Amino acid sequence: MKFKKILLLSSVYVFAMAVQNAHADALADIQKSGVLRIAVPQDFPPYGSVTSDMQLQGLDIDVAKLLAKGLGVKAELIPVGTANRMAYLQTHKADLVVSSLGKNAEREKVISFSQPYAPFNNSLYGAPDIKVANAADLANQTVGVARGTFEDTLLSDSVPKSTVMKRYEDNNTLISAYISGQVKLIGTGDFVAVAIGEKDPKHKPVIKYVIKESKCLVGMNLEEPALMAKVNDVLTKAKKSGELNAMVKKWLNVPLPEKLANAFE
Repeated sequence: MKFKKILLLSSVYVFAMAVQNAHADALADIQKSGVLRIAVPQDFPPYGSVTSDMQLQGLDIDVAKLLAKGLGVKAELIPVGTANRMAYLQTHKADLVVSSLGKNAEREKVISFSQPYAPFNNSLYGAPDIKVANAADLANQTVGVARGTFEDTLLSDSVPKSTVMKRYEDNNTLISAYISGQVKLIGTGDFVAVAIGEKDPKHKPVIKYVIKESKCLVGMNLEEPALMAKVNDVLTKAKKSGELNAMVKKWLNVPLPEKLANAFE
């Protein structure tokens, strides 16, 4: 009986190690298949959007293609929403997430992050007639956010209890809610606010305060050191060659900040 128990435990251990090893070398699997599956935004210009002929375009799209080229494989772009982008990683429907993804302690528990590849500020915007200078001024106010975004997390942790948080499923519905007057204050990325102003100049939102200066990183599953090293190597080379700076300038109209251009980890 004791021998059988030892044999059973040994079998479980061998199986567990096999499962671990199966996921521990994602880079080898990607190179073997010749395809890199990358979750990218489809509703978040200028990071990612869909053209009139149904083609994906944006900074994150270009970075995703850069990574696939650097790995010597074909890019399979998977359009995702903000709320479900990390789930695509965790369910192994995608190998990487390149979707204006920011890093915080909670996210680091479930996925890993590359070195930064682009800037991204999280700010509070709203109608010109609303006086707001900080989180305390949001008492008894209603604020709209896209569900699962950094702005959602940061504002939820900082606003007074009397603040009403309205969460929308994606950035398009958030933009529509602001333009239609459903909400007069929104927490979002600076470039979403710019897009609103371009779409409807009469409802151009005004910045109230910067919630947090942030940056975009590539997300991947935990315990994938080979894939992490390769992704960082591709980004480092693109920074040193100026290729990544050109992409950032093309889509964000600003150069890659020096502190990000020299961040190689």
